[in-house]
Amino acid sequence: MAFHGKVAIVTGGASGMGKEAALQLAAAGAKVAIVDMNEAALAETAASHDAISAYRCDVSDLEAVAALITQVESELGPIDRLTNCAAIMPAIPLVDSNAADVNRMMSINYGGTVNMVQTLLPRMLERGSGDLIIFGSMAGDIPALTLAAYCATKAATNMYTEVLYHENRDGPLRIVLVCPPMVDTPLMDQAVERGPKNLAEDRAAGKMATPKMIIDAVEAGIEKGDWVIRPGQSALFTRFRRFFPGLLWSLVHKAT
Repeated sequence: MAFHGKVAIVTGGASGMGKEAALQLAAAGAKVAIVDMNEAALAETAASHDAISAYRCDVSDLEAVAALITQVESELGPIDRLTNCAAIMPAIPLVDSNAADVNRMMSINYGGTVNMVQTLLPRMLERGSGDLIIFGSMAGDIPALTLAAYCATKAATNMYTEVLYHENRDGPLRIVLVCPPMVDTPLMDQAVERGPKNLAEDRAAGKMATPKMIIDAVEAGIEKGDWVIRPGQSALFTRFRRFFPGLLWSLVHKAT
């Protein structure tokens, strides 16, 4: 595994890719703090390995995040890796949305990323080591009808992490942007009911990536020294968006 520290914190760690990352880190000998709002899922995941500790925290609340980091480092030790997966993904056409719902998604998906990173970044820089593994998304580059708010949050996360990497590329930290394709996780439950029809079809047909596929690709990419990791179809569709934007939009409409 690419992680060589002692303590890791994983947001969105109670399910999906966060849970898979936490289990792999714990199996590799790390002490892992998982962060989520789902208390039942937190307890279930923490019970699966002695090295996993559960913490309930709303990552959109900066004061709560600061208190969380202080608590984790007091109980487990200095945090060597952040794996930031926390997000929500309800599929709602913009005409049916209100500003509060859109802003809430931005505050969790993007604001939560900022809160975690900006709290941990100075601590890691002071110690001269650390990993910041930030989950953006292919959706930050590829539009999808009914998922405008989610796509916007991931576009913000992608750009934030890209600039963060380049500002610190000669420094001691490993900063990695992960842009997965659609993955079959509980997060997808929020999108399939009103989202593009191809989501439900691909899920039913088993065409979506699994959390293990993504986390395995992330660890392999980190080992190679990659700062941006686009597993599965993500790299292909991102190139398609760049060179054939009009054709991509026609496919987006067809999928919806």
